[in-house]
Amino acid sequence: MRVVHYLNQFFGGLGGEEKADLPPQTRTGAVGPGRLLEQVLGNDSQVVTTIICGDNYAAENLPEVASAVTKAVRDAQADLLVAGPCFQAGRYGTSAGEVCAAVQAQLGVPAITAMAVENPGVDLYREQVYIVDSGPDVSRMQDVLATMARLGTKLANKEPLGRPSDEGYLPQGKLRSEFVEQTAAHRLAQMLLAKMKGQPFTSEVPIVPVEPVPVPPALTDLSKATVAIVTDGGLVPKGNPDQIPRSFAQVWGAYSFAQQESLSSQDYEVAHGGYDNRHVEQDPHRLVPVDVLREMVREGRIGKLHEEFLSTTGNGNPLENSRRMGREMAARLKEAGVDSVILTST
Repeated sequence: MRVVHYLNQFFGGLGGEEKADLPPQTRTGAVGPGRLLEQVLGNDSQVVTTIICGDNYAAENLPEVASAVTKAVRDAQADLLVAGPCFQAGRYGTSAGEVCAAVQAQLGVPAITAMAVENPGVDLYREQVYIVDSGPDVSRMQDVLATMARLGTKLANKEPLGRPSDEGYLPQGKLRSEFVEQTAAHRLAQMLLAKMKGQPFTSEVPIVPVEPVPVPPALTDLSKATVAIVTDGGLVPKGNPDQIPRSFAQVWGAYSFAQQESLSSQDYEVAHGGYDNRHVEQDPHRLVPVDVLREMVREGRIGKLHEEFLSTTGNGNPLENSRRMGREMAARLKEAGVDSVILTST
């Protein structure tokens, strides 16, 4: 089996943050963790090419880096692409997921990566790419590479993979039918009895915990506050400049209306596939009420209106992805001195 290995500048042995802006570089054979990867792959496999790229460069030039890695895989006539492991490195995880997804989509060559569950690359690419759970500890490198090698070999040989918990990769949200010994009613009754007795049990439906969010103190005087509008209803300028998708959005946009007293239906559209958009496209104020808030500023009921609204699409969005975008939006608003946010939805 011929393998191409993608590494960042640190694991590629080129340096730390001072080398994070390096563009993709090609090396013949295995480098760094790739030597250990060759060992766990066995005698019938080899790392023929290694691609090393700086984290900053990759994060700022994802399409270019994905194209370079795809070309390297094609030129090497590779059977498998291995990216990482990335552990908790967010820029590394994002670029690893992107190059794996591109190689699979464009060449049909299987790809595999590994990262910690908290890595943002997991949320972005787990549905497209098999991602081994590396955990945060780099000292587990050999175990993680062994799991990647085993799964990668199965993918290259077109062997079916078992359950995520059995194989060591992160769940992708896929449902697959299989025969079981007990009916759902029997399994449910056993789980209920175990719970009543305080005994351990495993739910068949994964439940994502929702962390409690403390209520911030109320504003005592809105007449001195700066208010911003944020929406998950998908209102965007005509042409959708940030290419926000109609579902499963991974990006958001900030759109200025500083020179506008109100929003015109001629200037805006809706990028959201989860509701009837016609009423908002007829009058954008039904989602982003700039007109009413400008009146409230003139009346002195609020101090100032932040001159841009933030928008994304909340349709079918995974919780972790929504949390990430929420943190990014909050950071922008705090930097702008915003005191309060009106959040509108569908």
